[in-house]
Amino acid sequence: MNEVVIVAGTNIEPDLNMQEARRNLSQISIILNESRVYTTKPVVFTNQPDFLNAAFWVKTKDNKEDFKKKLKEIEKKQGRVKTNNKSGPRCIDLDIVVWNREIVDKDFYVYSYIKDTVLEALPDLKF
Repeated sequence: MNEVVIVAGTNIEPDLNMQEARRNLSQISIILNESRVYTTKPVVFTNQPDFLNAAFWVKTKDNKEDFKKKLKEIEKKQGRVKTNNKSGPRCIDLDIVVWNREIVDKDFYVYSYIKDTVLEALPDLKF
């Protein structure tokens, strides 16, 4: 089994979409732990609503590529439409930040809201 930490973010119907993301993640993996849900200000493109962010530590039998595809399917199912604005509003964004205790997303080191949620879900992570 692979251990993964996923960071979720939403600012379109955020309460509903965060709950839906958790429910969808529980259908494709085993949730071991999760962070609190944090409200964060948008970065880069600031003229939009605040985001809700959370991290989920899960186990999956899938390899990394297959699991990533499943996350993209969840995003699509929840209404995510990709645009050229990578920092714009979204109903849900699901990113793999840690794969088998290895940090695989450099944003962990850039954005405190990512690091904080990840370390709350997986407090003994070494980085």
